[in-house]
Amino acid sequence: MKINSKLIEEAVDQFALLPGVGRKTALRFVLHMLKKDHDDVNRFARAITDLRSQIKYCSTCFNLADTELCNVCSNPNRQHNLICVVEDIRDIMAIESTQQFQGVYHVLGGLISPMDGIGPSDLRIEELVQRVSQLQEAEIVMALNTTMEGDTTCYFLYKKLKNLNVTLTTLARGVAIGDDLEYTDEVTLGRSIRNRTPYESTLSAS
Repeated sequence: MKINSKLIEEAVDQFALLPGVGRKTALRFVLHMLKKDHDDVNRFARAITDLRSQIKYCSTCFNLADTELCNVCSNPNRQHNLICVVEDIRDIMAIESTQQFQGVYHVLGGLISPMDGIGPSDLRIEELVQRVSQLQEAEIVMALNTTMEGDTTCYFLYKKLKNLNVTLTTLARGVAIGDDLEYTDEVTLGRSIRNRTPYESTLSAS
């Protein structure tokens, strides 16, 4: 695909850096932008620039936020002693879309995976322990992917938290083993949240 413009070529190169976007799709994006008004293009460019320069991580749960606290942690109507532990921010989006969870979140930033060189110290586990230790009582919902890495991380969290004044639960197995939460349909995920089970019962079952 020959492009007789260095400006278009550069724009195509940048769009093509996006995941799942090939050069043909990138070219369609660029040609579409050329048809837009200057104001529309400026708003688009400003939104991307502001996203990168102003977005923050919530100081409590590490969700994406516009301010120091995300809109979940700053909401007084949420149950702040009900904490759902997730791998990353996409899992929060998936769970929030079900409208079945009224607690708050804690983003670990990954899963324990020795094969990939990711250990407990690489995740926000100590931050979770400190957060929970400040509560009188709490329920910790371990909403991690049902993979070997997810199960390993759940067990590590169980060992770290079991002596604190917390109830440890996990999603009901409506989520198929090996599935990522972000790809689970809303009805199944919502049902799994509502019907969460004590984590220790999953240990005895295995």
